[in-house]
Order: sequence, then structure tokens, then C-alpha cells
Amino acid sequence: MLDWSLAVFVVLCIVAASSGALFQPGAWYETLDKPSWTPPNWSFGVVWTILFLMIAVAGWLVWRAGGWSLPVVLWGAQLVVNAAWSWLFFGRRRMDLAFVDVVLLWLLIAAFIVSASALSGWAALLFVPYLVWVSIAAALNRSVWRRNPQVA
Repeated sequence: MLDWSLAVFVVLCIVAASSGALFQPGAWYETLDKPSWTPPNWSFGVVWTILFLMIAVAGWLVWRAGGWSLPVVLWGAQLVVNAAWSWLFFGRRRMDLAFVDVVLLWLLIAAFIVSASALSGWAALLFVPYLVWVSIAAALNRSVWRRNPQVA
């Protein structure tokens, strides 16, 4: 029997991920000075696809374990903040606000991991690669922002 609640979490992640499709790097991003350790462009779509699947499953696991709970609220909050980043960085070209956003995202992910661990160890573990990737993204955001003060 199919659990429709999993489909809801997948759809919510697809909606959040669509922000990245709406606000793409484009020519502006290509002209920016980026550090040598910037991941290749193709890697972002691959990594985010995998991460969003893991995010959906983690949300579903805490939902099944505890219903409306702090981890579910944190899960929803991080999804909104995640979706805002592409709009801020690529849409508005506000690297400074995008950096604030990604720091908030990091804090929400960490809070989810801590709070979810009481309900589902698997949900917490599924967020660890997400925290690692967002750590890299935050460092990259800050580096690009600092290297390009003329457009920041």
C-alpha cells in the first residue's frame, strides 16, 4: 500500500527545488570571480536532486514518528529558507542577503538533526550530507561575495 504522506513530502521538495530552476546562474554568475575549489556547474543539479530526495524522506520519517512536532516545523522552515536562496543570490543578485539566508539554513538543518534524532535516527542521518553540502555552499557564497565587491 502506498503511503500518500511520502508523496506530499516529495511534492513539497519539488516545489522548493523549483526555485533553483526559476533563478539560474546565467551569464551574470559566469562573470564573477570564484575560488578554485568551486564545484563544477554540472554537480549542483546532481547533488541537489539526491539531497532533495533525502530531505523528503527525512521529513516523512519524522512526520510518521511524531506528527506535527518540532522536527516537522524545522523541516518546513528549512525548506522555505532553502527555496529563498536562489531567488536572493541569482534572482536579486544579493550575495549578502543570500549569505544570511544560507547561514540561517545551516542553523535550521543542524536544529533539525538534533531534534529529529529523538524521533528518527534515520531522519537525522539523512540530513548530515545536506549539512555538509550547505556548509560548502555557505563558504562558496561568502567567498564569491568577498571576491566581487563591485557587484555585491
